[in-house]
Amino acid sequence: MKNTQLYPFERNRYYPKKRLSSADYNAEQEYFNNKRRFLNGLMYGSGVVCGLGVFSLDDLSLLVESGVAIDGMGREIVVESSDVKKLSALEGFDALKSDEASLCLRYREEPVHKVYAIDTSNSENEYQYNRVREGYELFLTDTADIPPVFDMETEFLTRGVLLTTENYNVVYQMPATVSCGHLVKANISIEKLTTEDVSLSYEGVLQLPAFVTEDGINELNINLEDISLGEGESLSIDYWMQALKSSACESNIILKTGSAAGEENGKSVPVPANFTIKVILSESTPREIVNREIGKLNLEMLGMTKGQDYIRLADLKLVRTDSAYIIESVTETGIKNYVTTPAEEMKRGDYLEYFVREASLEQGSKSRALAYTEKEYTTNKDSSSLEIATGIVEIPLGENARKGDIFYSGEIVHGLGKANVYVDVGYEYLREDEALGVNAKSTIYGNPDIFAKDQRTVVDAETAVRVLNDKGSFIVGARLLKNIDYLVLTYRWVAIKFPSGNDLGLTADFEGKSIAPETPTVRMGTKESHYFGVRFNNMDKCSVTYEMTEAGTGDISSDGIYTAPSKPGVYEIRIYCTDMPVICTYAYAIVEKKGYEELELAEGEKPAANPLSRMIK
Repeated sequence: MKNTQLYPFERNRYYPKKRLSSADYNAEQEYFNNKRRFLNGLMYGSGVVCGLGVFSLDDLSLLVESGVAIDGMGREIVVESSDVKKLSALEGFDALKSDEASLCLRYREEPVHKVYAIDTSNSENEYQYNRVREGYELFLTDTADIPPVFDMETEFLTRGVLLTTENYNVVYQMPATVSCGHLVKANISIEKLTTEDVSLSYEGVLQLPAFVTEDGINELNINLEDISLGEGESLSIDYWMQALKSSACESNIILKTGSAAGEENGKSVPVPANFTIKVILSESTPREIVNREIGKLNLEMLGMTKGQDYIRLADLKLVRTDSAYIIESVTETGIKNYVTTPAEEMKRGDYLEYFVREASLEQGSKSRALAYTEKEYTTNKDSSSLEIATGIVEIPLGENARKGDIFYSGEIVHGLGKANVYVDVGYEYLREDEALGVNAKSTIYGNPDIFAKDQRTVVDAETAVRVLNDKGSFIVGARLLKNIDYLVLTYRWVAIKFPSGNDLGLTADFEGKSIAPETPTVRMGTKESHYFGVRFNNMDKCSVTYEMTEAGTGDISSDGIYTAPSKPGVYEIRIYCTDMPVICTYAYAIVEKKGYEELELAEGEKPAANPLSRMIK
């Protein structure tokens, strides 16, 4: 393993007529490099400074955005421009043993600029490299092989066991030193230790002489009912209280005699008879307490917590085929560690104001503290939800592609398994976004000819997809509607796996529930706009989706604003509950040139099959 020790620091001492060798110059560089890297690690830690987002371009390729990171040795890693890599071309790909891999970034140096060496005493070293280029390297490793991050245990928290059984462990913890007059959070964590299907119940009362809860009393009532977790899962419950002003230096939190009881599957389990936690009461502010605790870590402790010499960017879920791996998903949330930089502190504070509100306390006969309970469960994925996959498919055309020619893609594995899967494709291209002032990626699903007037880059072709349900794959076909000189057509494909049977929710009881447009029929001029509001009958308000039943009959936004086309006519808009498509209704726009009298329909009256026949000419 490489030596990660950067200190003690030694620098050159110069004196008259000192003879300098290459070793002296190397020492000069190492001194400044090591001092800078030492401060990087001490002041910032390791992680991503900016950028370095990871995206799946298609089934086999990844895009890593430009950015900066600092590794566990304090070395800066700069990715100067976005980098596209084939999965199979990454180091470590051939050594993967599972379908869960991590994409990592590490610092790399390489000698460059070969020059002729003046020293001819050694003919084998006739040429030398004149520079060292600092760069980076991307590699893959099995996620299971990444060692856990070692976090040095401190004395900031004090803990006590409320209950421990063969199946569960219940621990109470809070800061060992609290600030008088300020809020403080206590936490109870329940951890499942075994695979046994056992539920846990626990109740007890903690007496808090130096604290007051939201109920204005000096007791914390704990009531856990029928907690059921899987092996390794945990439940976290937070309680907020206020530390009272006191002349005492410390206080104890104790379990009220006779208040504790525990059960597993309805059967009593023994509980500790005594429970005591000592807490130090301080006049220091919470920030002073935290700063002092962090500053207590000595250099040896910090060295033990030094991070890895690489940065973990994302975790990949892969699907193994007969010949390769396919990228199923890319996960960055909870994986990538970010470095907090002072340069962005003001912006960070501005953003956090949208999530944090200053706590206010009531000053009455009873002191009340802001309190809330927060629970975190580890849950399984809902089996009734839809599974979705997407990717890019390229259809080669070759030379001299002409109108009417049909071309096919290869067989594509969508990764959703052998099941009833719906697949659609849309033409993907770049267009100039006037609002952003840059080129933006767009995808057209359906007939591309509708948008051909706005974008010359749109290829006029109709597509079809054959889904091989028993093989878990599909094939895309494209027929050219015009002569083109493209060599490859690029499409974005989306695959949706539908649940089977009643999981689709088709047996739900929708009796009596309905929606209706506030204005069933509106008469408007060409290019005018109108908002179609919705009334909900015998149901709560929910998200609704708007769509035109025919192409070329106008545009309607996701929030229900319809813009009429330039061509007069009667156009139909379908409105349905996004999560319950069977609950739907229709609205009609009668578009005409200016000069017609207004058409009025009674509320609830449906328009005729051809409402234009009712116009007064």
